[in-house]
Amino acid sequence: MKYIDDFRQRELALGILGKIREISSRKANVMEICGTHTHSISRYGIRDSLPPNIRLISGPGCPVCVTSANDVNRIIAFVRKERNVIVATFGDMLRVPGSGSTLQEEKARGSDIRVVYSPLDALDMAASNPGKEVVFYAVGFETTAPTVAATVLSAAEDGVKNLSVLSLHKLTPPAMKALLDGGDVEIDGFICPGHVTAVIGAGAYGFLSTRYGAPCVVAGFEPLDALLGLHMLIRQIEEGRSEIEIEYGRVVTWEGNVRAQGIINEVFEPADSVWRGIGTIPSSGLKIRDAYGRFDAEKKFQMDAGADVEPAGCMCGSVLKGLITPDGCPLFAAACTPADPVGPCMVSSEGTCAAFYKYRKVVA
Repeated sequence: MKYIDDFRQRELALGILGKIREISSRKANVMEICGTHTHSISRYGIRDSLPPNIRLISGPGCPVCVTSANDVNRIIAFVRKERNVIVATFGDMLRVPGSGSTLQEEKARGSDIRVVYSPLDALDMAASNPGKEVVFYAVGFETTAPTVAATVLSAAEDGVKNLSVLSLHKLTPPAMKALLDGGDVEIDGFICPGHVTAVIGAGAYGFLSTRYGAPCVVAGFEPLDALLGLHMLIRQIEEGRSEIEIEYGRVVTWEGNVRAQGIINEVFEPADSVWRGIGTIPSSGLKIRDAYGRFDAEKKFQMDAGADVEPAGCMCGSVLKGLITPDGCPLFAAACTPADPVGPCMVSSEGTCAAFYKYRKVVA
């Protein structure tokens, strides 16, 4: 319990908040790029406890949410067409609405769609079902990419021929760059994701400080982590500095997990990728290298491009970009709830809309 109890102390939290108020004098728009940060900030009331001149913006930190509408629609079209295929994916993806269906609904109609806790489960499925193709529907940031890469390497070593991966992985730094380049949202600094940075290393954000003058602090997910990270970032902004700092030093290093990076780079290479709400971001995704092309579902199957149609009335794209907060969407907490979600931001446990809904203030 050490890293839970030690980072959930009320008096220390109030002390850090007091220090933030003492040093904060100018307007600061701070974006967190992690769904776990969004939930922690919402759960512990951090957003409402800050001085009014500090605005926290939730960015595209939910991998399920940023998966584009056309990618959701094309996997649905694929399972309808390919009846002798097992599609394996993480649980949240089953409920993400496409234009007219979900994977959960397709499963109820007879498609063989299975929830896994690890990509290696898909490898076991392939071994247990030699007469069927198994497609792993892979979403996630740099955190999940190493395990998917390791699964491909294991499949190659074992001579497995009926497993492939539809890689929809996303890379975090290019998305941060795209947000700054777009200029639609004023961002004075970033709270960077702890788990992603444990893989890629804090040095991966260096260009944001040197080229864009955007200070970054890598923070953990407990309330004191988030507050300490904010204190460090606000201090940079107040002092006119633009540096990359690590609050989450018990997990994150400057160079990251070099072994995990090596596994990713062996199997994957950067590719342009479509993000919900943002559009195509150059070199922001991962595609399987030609050397492992036999495990690439897009090469093994004819996958038609899905319809790029957002659910009617859903403003998830604007939420992901930080243009609005969830309560700015007319569907929020009315037509769109966790029990009956209209868009992916309400589906995922990392979604901004789900966080705002779960921890919202309800006025009787």
